[in-house]
Amino acid sequence: MKQDQSINVLGGALEPCSLTPLTGFFRDGHCNTCAEDQGSHTVCAVMTAEFLAYSKYVGNDLSTPRPEYGFAGLTPGDRWCLCAGRFLQAADEGCAPLVRLEATHARALDVVPLPLLQHHNVSTSGTGS
Repeated sequence: MKQDQSINVLGGALEPCSLTPLTGFFRDGHCNTCAEDQGSHTVCAVMTAEFLAYSKYVGNDLSTPRPEYGFAGLTPGDRWCLCAGRFLQAADEGCAPLVRLEATHARALDVVPLPLLQHHNVSTSGTGS
């Protein structure tokens, strides 16, 4: 798999999203992507209880540990490379998580408009960095 260039939505170098838990399509801690990443795991999302409940409700349980896959389950505050389409869906439903723009891959813009990502940017939300 040939990885796309590691550029964030702001045009700079893609920063890490999370090493603990280890995230990303390539499980490299970054929201890197490639042509084979059909889900576009490109949005560096900061989990909230509301988003985790929503995700479970729509069929993607991110909070329950799945040791058989080496997945400990996510908790509020964890960062995770989320599918761009899921972020957009959650935003439409009013329960999108916060995002880190510096760690969100530019390919997310194929699905999510930059103003929407900026609206949910953790560094402008007043809830963290």
